[in-house]
Amino acid sequence: MPKRKAAIAVGGVAALGAAALLLPNAMASQDNAQDQGAAAAGNARTLKTTDATTLAARLKQSLGGQFAGAYYDSAKRQLVVNAVGDGAAVARAKSAGAVVRQVENSTADLQSAAKTLRTKAAIPGTAWAVDPRTNKVIVSADSTVTGAKWDRLESTVDGLGSGTATLKKTGGTFKTFVSGGDAIFSQVQGGGVRCSLGFNVTAADGSPAFLTAGHCGVAAKEWSDSQTGQPIATVDQATFPGEGDFSLVKYDDPATEAPSEVNAGNGQVVAITQAAEATVGSTVFRMGSTTGLHDGQVTGLDATVNFQSETDPNGVDTVTGLIQTDVCAEPGDSGGSLFTQEGAAIGLTSGGSGDCTSGGETFFQPVTTALAATGATLGDGGTGAGAGDDQAGAGDQAGAGDEAGAGDQAGAGDQAGGDQIGGADDQAGAGAAQEQGTKHHHRNRQQGGTSAN
Repeated sequence: MPKRKAAIAVGGVAALGAAALLLPNAMASQDNAQDQGAAAAGNARTLKTTDATTLAARLKQSLGGQFAGAYYDSAKRQLVVNAVGDGAAVARAKSAGAVVRQVENSTADLQSAAKTLRTKAAIPGTAWAVDPRTNKVIVSADSTVTGAKWDRLESTVDGLGSGTATLKKTGGTFKTFVSGGDAIFSQVQGGGVRCSLGFNVTAADGSPAFLTAGHCGVAAKEWSDSQTGQPIATVDQATFPGEGDFSLVKYDDPATEAPSEVNAGNGQVVAITQAAEATVGSTVFRMGSTTGLHDGQVTGLDATVNFQSETDPNGVDTVTGLIQTDVCAEPGDSGGSLFTQEGAAIGLTSGGSGDCTSGGETFFQPVTTALAATGATLGDGGTGAGAGDDQAGAGDQAGAGDEAGAGDQAGAGDQAGGDQIGGADDQAGAGAAQEQGTKHHHRNRQQGGTSAN
């Protein structure tokens, strides 16, 4: 049995649930349904998620300081925009088809609260993100935050006010998802490191490259596509910790074929046509080398995560500007693709808590930010865009230059359910099987494999 077919057998029936959501006919039927009719109340329209993305970007610009985030109501298929105050701009937002909700906290208020948390409560094992559904900053603490650390965090959150921030406990511990094993590999002192390839891109100098997590790029300089193979790519840029968690890794062979697509398993390949921002409430898909394909919802934006430092037992590695989701992940999934059903690149797996058995939450580096910072473009440069460029693609979504920041974008795809596609035998030799002559042909392939945790 071919290895990729074996992966489906191992994954079981539940694995096929998430994969079925990506089938072209499923996509077409959903789009047709979303295109029909308008909402019963007011001028609110039923929108495809791609159209909601474009609308959110425009409304952020027109509302200016009155804009306080937005989210996608997947049940009603409507874009909900938070606004502070009323006036002509709000009236225009309503007439444009959005549901406008009056809220207390402006974007500036929420950003100020996050700044206070960063100053007073950057404790390992904590995280916070803006949740436009509640118009608050949601603060999370993992199982390691106890005693004096918990008291300090609780006091800081209480000082922000109950109307501004909410504190919750989360299971497990926040950690980056890098591990020894398979997918993309590097041999470093003390053993091997495994991460996942995120998206193929074209570097600013025209050379083929890919994006992965920044903590992977910091951990090792050279990467291979098989556990015992020679390096095929070298880290060009890496950011971690700080304002992001992303790496640009260039293929050593300039003739490498690096198509802009994600191998989602079950014989499905998702063409990646553009980069897009995330929106709270939208469904996204994650592909990783350890756990395969999983889907879930975006739950927060502009997230800050305080990881325990790997080099200093008393230190903290703080990363800002991330996407928070309820999608599961495990060690080895770091750097893997977060994308939409329509083929928009959304994020790169950074870290989180829990696993794909008990559940958890995972944080992702926004792809738009990584492209802007590295000067790279998606795929061969003919689709998608880097810094400041509009991006064409499925559903005529706004590109990186048009799209607004945290809390205002609608993602793509909002179905529920599904599980992983993964198998213990699927990874070995995957890269070698795709070689063509002297060229490497690399998809964004994170098939399931055995995790060496």
